[in-house]
Amino acid sequence: MVVIAISGKPGAGTSTIARMLADKLGIKYFSPGQKFFKPSEKEDDTTEALELWKTERGKSEDLHKRIDDYQRKLAKKGDIVICGKLSIWVLKDLADLKVWLDCDFDERARRTSMRDDISLEETREKLKEREKLEEKEWKRIYGIDRNEQKNIADIVIDSTELDQEEVISRIEDQMGS
Repeated sequence: MVVIAISGKPGAGTSTIARMLADKLGIKYFSPGQKFFKPSEKEDDTTEALELWKTERGKSEDLHKRIDDYQRKLAKKGDIVICGKLSIWVLKDLADLKVWLDCDFDERARRTSMRDDISLEETREKLKEREKLEEKEWKRIYGIDRNEQKNIADIVIDSTELDQEEVISRIEDQMGS
């Protein structure tokens, strides 16, 4: 039974890589964002996430505790890849492998712009605002900086110039060692 936690900043490829890895390993995939923050069809993911952080629900310590508890519950069952912005932190004692995906801001903005079909300039502005809000709220709720997860990750992969298969291969290499 294996538990893999994948975290990184928005647009680093965490969700895509986590889904692909879970499929390749034949295990479950879970994203707290998909379960607890159901996107509407009205807005793109970037706008949706940003707007949520501006609400009481998005800032709710109770909601974040429920998200964390649910991730831990799934991890205890095993055979899962969990991809969340704080999953390395939340699962630090339960994950067999903790992966931090790094990626240059401009590349994250480019990927996000393509995914959400919004202009690159608008994407850059929204990503900066989202990251600022997330980091402020996570500091308030958890007392941590999201980026500290990089220091407790078992592997840090810069996905800026790698394709998805190369990232998966590096994770598999780490699993084999």
